[in-house]
Amino acid sequence: MKQGTTKRLLLLTIICLVIVFFAFDLGQYLTLDYLKQQQTAFDHLYQQNRLAMLGAYALIYILVTALSLPGATIMTLAGGAFFGLWTALLVVSFASSIGATLAFLVSRFLLRDWVQARFGDKLKSINQGVEKEGAFYLFSLRLVPIFPFFIINLAMGLTPLKTGLFYLVSQLGMLPGTFVYVNAGTQIGQLESAAGILSPQMILSFALLGIFPLLAKKILGLVKARKIYANYQRPNHFDYNLVVLGAGSAGLVSALIGSAVKAKVALIEKDKMGGDCLNTGCVPSKALIRSAKMLSYAKRAAEFGFKKTEVEFDFAQVMERVQQVIAKVEPHDSAERFEGLGVEVIQGTAMIKDPWTIEVEGRTLTTRNIIISTGARPLIPTIKGLDQVDYLTSDSLWKIRELPQKFIVLGGGPIGSEMAQAFARLGSQVTQIERGERIIRREDPEVGDYIRQRFEADGIRVLTEHAAQEIIQRDGKNLLRCEHRGEQVEIEFDRILLAVGRRANVEGFGLQELGVEISPRGTITADPFLRTNYPNILCAGDVTGPYQFTHTAGHQAWYAVVNALFGAFKSFKVDYRVVPWCTFTDAEVARVGLNETEARQQKITYEVTRYGLDDLDRAIADSEDHGWVKVLTKPGKDKILGVTIVGPHAGDLLSEFVLAMKYNLGLNKILGTIHTYPTLSEMNKMAAGQWKKEHIPEKILVWVERYLRWQRKEKGQADETAVKLAADLADDNQRPGL
Repeated sequence: MKQGTTKRLLLLTIICLVIVFFAFDLGQYLTLDYLKQQQTAFDHLYQQNRLAMLGAYALIYILVTALSLPGATIMTLAGGAFFGLWTALLVVSFASSIGATLAFLVSRFLLRDWVQARFGDKLKSINQGVEKEGAFYLFSLRLVPIFPFFIINLAMGLTPLKTGLFYLVSQLGMLPGTFVYVNAGTQIGQLESAAGILSPQMILSFALLGIFPLLAKKILGLVKARKIYANYQRPNHFDYNLVVLGAGSAGLVSALIGSAVKAKVALIEKDKMGGDCLNTGCVPSKALIRSAKMLSYAKRAAEFGFKKTEVEFDFAQVMERVQQVIAKVEPHDSAERFEGLGVEVIQGTAMIKDPWTIEVEGRTLTTRNIIISTGARPLIPTIKGLDQVDYLTSDSLWKIRELPQKFIVLGGGPIGSEMAQAFARLGSQVTQIERGERIIRREDPEVGDYIRQRFEADGIRVLTEHAAQEIIQRDGKNLLRCEHRGEQVEIEFDRILLAVGRRANVEGFGLQELGVEISPRGTITADPFLRTNYPNILCAGDVTGPYQFTHTAGHQAWYAVVNALFGAFKSFKVDYRVVPWCTFTDAEVARVGLNETEARQQKITYEVTRYGLDDLDRAIADSEDHGWVKVLTKPGKDKILGVTIVGPHAGDLLSEFVLAMKYNLGLNKILGTIHTYPTLSEMNKMAAGQWKKEHIPEKILVWVERYLRWQRKEKGQADETAVKLAADLADDNQRPGL
């Protein structure tokens, strides 16, 4: 018989058995009430022929489990009630494992080849994980069932897990839970009156049902920890409660919180305190953007009533101002400040030797917990000839003192876009190159298109769908060769800025040697509690993601510290529900939650409310009446799903929506809040008002209009109108849907 025919016959048989089960309501015989009613009869049968009764029970149990029918839990309780603890435990343990294995084999025979053929590329990582740690995954699910057992049986059948291993792990993994349920069944079988429910034995048995998952989860954690720490010798004592690697945003906040709760904390930094944000990222870039914006205002003098304004400047002085800004902020992140707060700051390169030991500058530190917050660095793309030019990155850009004349910015993301506009306003001839269809591609297409128009107005040449391939030198000139829709394009430059992304810093301090797991994205793999595969080693910030923002790094730091120091009592999953961000171009682009593109991709229904700044008094007064606020809400409701603001000070104006989303405040609450006039913040209230206008209850307004018209009548006319109003109301009440 061909395999296809066998599959069809097997599937038909299973369908028929399931139909019979439900058509004849056989589930009624697998209820606690029915089994309790028949307990005397079952006890009598059991006394007459124990083996036959046990065999029939086991066979039914196997059938129910193999067909994934409801009733296995009741049968487990019934086994304890009829046969006693140890006999029932033996029978149920084997019957449940055999039935689960049959379901596993049926799933494998009928579906695995088809599923793997169709979704094999998407399941590759899952298959690899099962081949490597499949037994442990299954044991975890059996011991602490996140999903119902029948789903686990069917899903595991689609993976490469070996049948014998599936049976053995199921036998062991389900045994503790089976014991708890069978034990509860023995107590149910002994009930003779309602008062028996309050017996200590019954209360204890059902308490076990409640606390077993928690105990199992704790035991599983200990087993996993024992397994991963097996090759290391735990120190007898620890010098620190917490050692933090990296003094960027995540590291500084981690050290600060740890010290604040009186933990002994060491903070190790091999370069500059403050990390990228202070030295090469947020602070210097915003300082440069501010200087460039001053020049843009001078060029717009006529808009503000001036005939002409000229500004002379030295680019080197502009860059020196950037350094002055860094120096002014620097004390906030200095070693002196953190040492004054109780943190031991160590300058040097750390090396993790084992889960509790770090070597730095000839010292050996032992610590109960480690937080890795080593950040990220600019990604250097593979471009032929790149090593022949003195290229710039967001790290090295701040060292230049001569304004680039022909400046290529490679990358259309936030960093590339911010720097492209800033240097164009300072006088560079900027060409921005993006391999995708648009710049600022994380936002809705209209945003990228609008920012592109603004850039072109600033004199920037924006080239999208251009893939950089090679740098060549010809006649003393540097040329970047790109591929654009099958054709070769060459762009001349004297300096080039690489802004195509960032790579996590995971090398050079012992992670690979220790076996800390690294994700395919090159970041440290962490669970929702920010723990690595070593539970006492946690991470925060750009080194793990998923967001590479200073504010999310600080946000993660709180969770990392609390879970490190107090995770034995209570652990907290990182809350990513409301994460805002802003691209500081002009106009700024700020967002929180969903945009339309993401909502469509996730098949989330939504309504759009849009308010343009060309209607806002303060924006008009400031000659900044460009941009918009767009709010996505649930259909028919004021619950905010996401907000995008494009315009001046968008990053600041977004905060009201961030707060509203965090605490589930809808647009009605924003509309009912007084906003100072005239300010840009009124745009938020105007957007809320626009939503309200589009959701006016028309039927109620009809009656309001009639009532107000009645109020305007003279007394005689008013009485006549009141009678008609009452008649209309009675008539309308007969209409459906009012």
